[in-house]
Amino acid sequence: MNSSDYRRDARALALQVLYEVDCTRHPVETVLSERLAQNSLRPEAVALARRLIEGVLAYKPRLDILIHRYAPEWPLEQIALVDRNILRMAIYEMALEETVPLKVAINEAIELAKTFGSDSTPRFVNGVLGTLAAHPDEVQAILDRA
Repeated sequence: MNSSDYRRDARALALQVLYEVDCTRHPVETVLSERLAQNSLRPEAVALARRLIEGVLAYKPRLDILIHRYAPEWPLEQIALVDRNILRMAIYEMALEETVPLKVAINEAIELAKTFGSDSTPRFVNGVLGTLAAHPDEVQAILDRA
């Protein structure tokens, strides 16, 4: 992974861990440890990746409600696992990571989509996140549910 932008590296690592956990149900710590053993990342990248992974997993049911609501033509179980996890991570960053500007979260999700998704993933991710961005109050209300 490129060490010049630790945030992009962290997002890529978080996506890979979330994807594997979603596919296999392996323990998060095991998957993360294995990924970290394969990649030399700055401590800041590891900390950010861990925060993203923990945040997405903590909010996953609510993130999925938002994906379902803003991509209604695609039942959640029919959305590719990588696309679903890119969306989960981006929505988490957009709404809950206060240090990440909205446009940055969307752009970073599109970059992940280009790298890890299919040819149609970037357009799909951009469309869903663009629609979500137009409804910040509703997004926040769903994420704030206990």
